[in-house]
Amino acid sequence: MVQTATRQSIGAEFTEHFAVSKERYGRAQTLIPGGVTHDSRHFRPFPVTVDRAEGAHKWSVDGHELIDYAIGHGSLILGHNNPLVSTAIREQLAQGTHFGAGHDGEVRWADRVRKLIPSAEQVKFTGSGTEATMLAVRLARAATGRKQIVKFAGHFHGWNDYLLKGERSLTDDHVAGIPEQVLDTVDVLPADVTALRERLAKGDVAAVIMEPSGGSWSMVPLPDDEFLRQVREATAANGTLLIFDEVISGFRWSPGGAQAKFGVTPDLTTLAKIVAGGLPGGAVAGRLEVMQFLAFKDDPDWNTNRRVRHPGTYNANPMSAAAGVACLDLVSDPDVQSYCDDLAAKIRVGMNQTLRHHGAPGFAWGESSTFHLALGVETTSTEDDIRRPQGIDLSGAKSAGKSSLAITLGQGMLIEGVDLFGGGGLTSVAHSDEDVERTIAAFDRTLRRMADDGLFG
Repeated sequence: MVQTATRQSIGAEFTEHFAVSKERYGRAQTLIPGGVTHDSRHFRPFPVTVDRAEGAHKWSVDGHELIDYAIGHGSLILGHNNPLVSTAIREQLAQGTHFGAGHDGEVRWADRVRKLIPSAEQVKFTGSGTEATMLAVRLARAATGRKQIVKFAGHFHGWNDYLLKGERSLTDDHVAGIPEQVLDTVDVLPADVTALRERLAKGDVAAVIMEPSGGSWSMVPLPDDEFLRQVREATAANGTLLIFDEVISGFRWSPGGAQAKFGVTPDLTTLAKIVAGGLPGGAVAGRLEVMQFLAFKDDPDWNTNRRVRHPGTYNANPMSAAAGVACLDLVSDPDVQSYCDDLAAKIRVGMNQTLRHHGAPGFAWGESSTFHLALGVETTSTEDDIRRPQGIDLSGAKSAGKSSLAITLGQGMLIEGVDLFGGGGLTSVAHSDEDVERTIAAFDRTLRRMADDGLFG
């Protein structure tokens, strides 16, 4: 009697394939709450532990090479260990890492930001993107004398107390550890210009903050190409400041960010990720009259009661400044963004064609150098490169990378040598056409395996 070998499940093979990572995760859980240091790194049954990285690839502690689409959570548009950025870091390391004083590097860094970002008349550096959005909100309230902030459902602005509300949905109005009194100072609206105009007409909104790319770097698309202009007009008409959160889109959508690409200039812009060349750092950039609320004056009352206080031990630290200057000099070339955009479009097209080939429910979408992927969810959009998927709601888009299908896909892609990020990813100049071809081939094999296991019904 001939026995048929039992085919191993994706989950079982993943656990076997990354056995060392499993052991490392067990150790991490005894020392770090949940075993991860960033919520997005939570993965079932355990995350992969990485040992080193170079270019567009990284290697797990298990010895497996992976094409990296997390790419430093989007910060490494130049790839891992870009030689010019790495040289700048090494040279600064020899000069010192922290002077406890101003230095020429911070001025060079601010000058690079001002030359690229249309809204940047002045720049104030922070330690992270979350700190940047927190400072921008404080600045807006000080400059306008108003309390309320408006944000759009599904837009992510870091983990600060004011802006986590509404990150998942319109009704996401409870956040553990944040007092209701704080949450009540923020109003969450749908991305609807009529609703926005009605809310702003009350005259008590200090600022509207939004991702000009759409929520979560285009995961939740804006309704149309006119929306940014309409928001700009509505805020200006009501004395409300407009804040563009370009932590992801800054220097990625174009050298001047989404605001330069779409021709809409906000009052304030928050930056991080690419601005510091992949090192820790962020910034608020904006109009002089607003940014001046951070400046000292020869007026004790101003300094005590009106000036926005902003300490921060690592603000514009020499290491991040050196990396930032080197990085911004390189990304000022629009060919950088064009190259990355082209690769991401090829991934979106390849994934959609592969899904149709297998008759699997799902679709890929995104903008610029990003791609998002949803399995088990249908869209009425039929184009190969989907920018704004039709027939899918906000909650469906935001949960796409967290479903059981997405977890299984992620496991299968890791087995195949591809590391996705939140069910999608971002490209860099270090990625190649060969990487894209390998990614689509891996996607094809993983989908076939999932279909054989009956996961698509």
